[in-house]
Amino acid sequence: MRKTRPLFSLFTLFLSLLLVSTQGTSVTTGSMTREQQEKQHLIVGTIGSPTIFNPYFSADGSSGQVEALLYNGLVRYDPNLNPVPDLSERWEVSADGYHWTFHLKKGVKFHDGVEVTSRDVVFSYNIPRSEGYTGPRASDFEKIKDIQALDPYTVHFTLKEPYAPFLSTCVYAVLPSHLLEKVAVEKLAELPFNTKEPVGTGPYRFVTWKDGQYVQLEGNEEYFDGAPKITSLYFRIIPDQNAQLIQLQSGGIDVMGIPPTDLAVGRLFENQGKVKLHTTPSLAYTYIGYNQKHPFFQDVRVRQALTYALNRQQLVDIVLEGQGQVAHTHGTPLSWAFENEVPRFSYDPEKAKQLLAEAGWKDHDGDGILDKDGEKFSFVLLTNQGNKLREMVSQIVQEQWARIGIEVKPRMMEWSAFINDYVETKKFDAVILAWSIGVDPDPTSIWHSKEIDKGLNFISYRNEIVDQLLEENTRQVDKGKRKEVLQEFQKIIAEEQPYTFLYYSNGITAFPTNLDGIVNHPAGGLYNIQQWRYR
Repeated sequence: MRKTRPLFSLFTLFLSLLLVSTQGTSVTTGSMTREQQEKQHLIVGTIGSPTIFNPYFSADGSSGQVEALLYNGLVRYDPNLNPVPDLSERWEVSADGYHWTFHLKKGVKFHDGVEVTSRDVVFSYNIPRSEGYTGPRASDFEKIKDIQALDPYTVHFTLKEPYAPFLSTCVYAVLPSHLLEKVAVEKLAELPFNTKEPVGTGPYRFVTWKDGQYVQLEGNEEYFDGAPKITSLYFRIIPDQNAQLIQLQSGGIDVMGIPPTDLAVGRLFENQGKVKLHTTPSLAYTYIGYNQKHPFFQDVRVRQALTYALNRQQLVDIVLEGQGQVAHTHGTPLSWAFENEVPRFSYDPEKAKQLLAEAGWKDHDGDGILDKDGEKFSFVLLTNQGNKLREMVSQIVQEQWARIGIEVKPRMMEWSAFINDYVETKKFDAVILAWSIGVDPDPTSIWHSKEIDKGLNFISYRNEIVDQLLEENTRQVDKGKRKEVLQEFQKIIAEEQPYTFLYYSNGITAFPTNLDGIVNHPAGGLYNIQQWRYR
């Protein structure tokens, strides 16, 4: 009863807020007003504010979900994670794996009416290979030796060595060379193109971005895969999850991800006929990342102890409402390369205390907080505000770590400031974040030491054996042998615990009841949105 009563109280309070906030509000079928239905509008609720609309420089999901609708790559991945043509019509690869040739679809146009040619591909895929490039994608393109436009619709890639994940590199956006090629690469990220006037080939065109409020897109009537039926698309930025739910109920937004903590509310809306819920396993896992440059976290015994001290199954049961499973290493159970038999650090507070004592952390002054060489084991745990799951996790983590003598100070921050001012600059002790794993299982961009300075290895993890395995993983074109390499990597990461791997969660999304054409994709997002339509 002690566990269920607070949840019941919160649910009752939330329903009360709904009743108060929606008095006088008229809600039509599928959460759409009559005007929205006539104009085929769709409003997507999002917690985070974007930072930039250029996938060669962005590193956050809020930007990525918009970029996915503005741009196309040579290749995309279907719901079964198989590569299929996007801007390309077909491709061939040489027997030795060094040469790839792509044939472009003819007549595809950028949003400004200029046709896409091989020149645009060469320009775009050379951006991360350029000397002045400072974005996070360099490692994805470093295996390319040369790119040539054989004719306006044929592109030839020569690789430095066979590169197993190469097709996943080819999902990156093809940008308009006629608008950008005269700009030095080191200046590209500063252009208004990235924030005020992006031009791509995707199903939607950019209209406007009101920072902290919304992003507005309009359907691309010339889209090569068919003009979207939804002609106006908005991403409405609402940093608080409760506020999003209220807007979903009142018709202020039409689509939103439902965290498991609010599943009861989502089901209530569904039973009332206001929304329909789609649930699918995702490619994402949530973790606590430890800054390896911080002296507290440089001892593997300490990192293992921190994981031992957390009841992660309780997180799944309470925070996720059972909609997920405990994670133990990098990767996803949906991947063909996933290794389930890795070192595990199941809930054991006494083992945690033992390891901390071996590492020199003891409560010498009797104040309940461990200390070593006169310094208390106290640190700040950062995450983004408005994400109820992570806020709940931070509170539970704080409580459970306090039981073994560790003082944690949770701090919630606005998303853009969190990423730009703390994560990317490495000015943090520990963070709660999540990775959405790519369609190819290559983890190089997150874990290789070369990614510390400019890539996604912002916790500054370094291990020479891991570096060697990651390099072998990309060279190995034999899928079976590559799987063995990746599984060895997963075992090492699980043993060293540079992250406390928390859980995999299911993706739950609310849609209008009268919206058809939705196809679930493990990567999430608005897959094939050009096929969505109201009935």
